[in-house]
Amino acid sequence: MSLKLGFVGIGRMGKPMAGHLLDAGYDLTVFDPNKSAVEALVAKGAKAAESPKAVGDEAELILMSLPTPDVVTEAATGAEGISKGSKARAVIDLSTTGPTAARALAEGLKADGLGCVDSPVSGGVAGAEKGSLTLMTACTDELFAEVEPILKLFGKVTHVGQEAGQAQLIKVINNLMSVTALAIASEGIVLAEKAGVSGETLMNVVNQGSGRSNASEDKIPKYVLSRKFDFGFALGLSAKDVRLCIAESEALGVPMIVGSAAKMLMGIAHTQQGPDADLTELIKSVERLANVEQAS
Repeated sequence: MSLKLGFVGIGRMGKPMAGHLLDAGYDLTVFDPNKSAVEALVAKGAKAAESPKAVGDEAELILMSLPTPDVVTEAATGAEGISKGSKARAVIDLSTTGPTAARALAEGLKADGLGCVDSPVSGGVAGAEKGSLTLMTACTDELFAEVEPILKLFGKVTHVGQEAGQAQLIKVINNLMSVTALAIASEGIVLAEKAGVSGETLMNVVNQGSGRSNASEDKIPKYVLSRKFDFGFALGLSAKDVRLCIAESEALGVPMIVGSAAKMLMGIAHTQQGPDADLTELIKSVERLANVEQAS
């Protein structure tokens, strides 16, 4: 394909997404400090770059999948950022940074003459690998028409608005709702087990009733009851997403009583398990508080 793309951030999410672009035949230039991740894509036909700016020197549209707002800002508009490249004309940010950071990013890119596509994703590593992610996208109609075919390679795309930050708001609300479901399911399992009812029995009944959720149907059976804890999303990153949502609710004066409770439990787990622990290890902190040795 004649359109040249770039990808900055070849992590657990970025690597499979970049792979889909290569499979679709796009000319792709990539950058990540992790050389082995870059080499794996080079073996599939990508070109390696030495910096985000170098990606911007080669590609017109550059996608980013990065862990935190500070890293996103530096990669996009820093001294060696994408916006300093000679060919770059728009950035598609697939990261989760929160509405405030997304708005600031768009302003920074605009100052350098680039467009911005606010397009966080949901669905985890498995969704990235299968191309079944959910993407919420905010940008102008004109820009969306150009990037939609690219984003569809990753999953289902919904154009949620014209302004940067609108997609991020939906994403952090979604993530808080997801974590809250996991938190209450984890507490329910620990309560059941302390009373002599197995977590598996509880989930079997819940999933036939009104209490079912993605957590009870997917995360709990696959990653918690199995004690594998390999869902693939770090507890520290999830805690960051929860903080971003609560911060936005506070800025807008919207009380989030249940969300704040989920944030508190995430904070405890983050302290006890560490930021690199799997999100599903959240239950370990509930077990510790309840003096339950181990869920089944």
